[in-house]
Amino acid sequence: MRWILALSFLAAAFCAAYPMYVIRPFREQGPSELALALTVLQIRPWITALCAALAIFTLWRSTSRKQRILRGLAAFAVCAFAAVSYINVFELMFHPVDQPQFIAASDLKLDGDEKVLAIRIGNTARAYPVRSMAYHHILNDTLDSRAVVATY
Repeated sequence: MRWILALSFLAAAFCAAYPMYVIRPFREQGPSELALALTVLQIRPWITALCAALAIFTLWRSTSRKQRILRGLAAFAVCAFAAVSYINVFELMFHPVDQPQFIAASDLKLDGDEKVLAIRIGNTARAYPVRSMAYHHILNDTLDSRAVVATY
């Protein structure tokens, strides 16, 4: 029974941690590790639910009080990993900018090499620094009475 609990714990921890590790911002991902992380994201609710059920099952097979406490803590951890797998932490990290504030280009203090996303519609032009876009990823704006979404 210990090996079932240990495998459940390892599988649930992997399902919770691996996609967050691979898909985190400001990190280059390889195609194979990204494909695996995206696959894990799709199947992890099912795997972690199974792991949680197996971990809880091992509690009934415990004989001593010490075993029940240790297995209970491990089962709690597996259930916590299962709960985390239903939360998209990337949606919690990145918040779209709905009301951007702008300053004149002459007042701007950007490095000469700093990259920007630029757009011009009619006589209105905007530049969104990649440095701030890398955090928010989405910026909602209006240029020349047209709705614009800038993303990075």
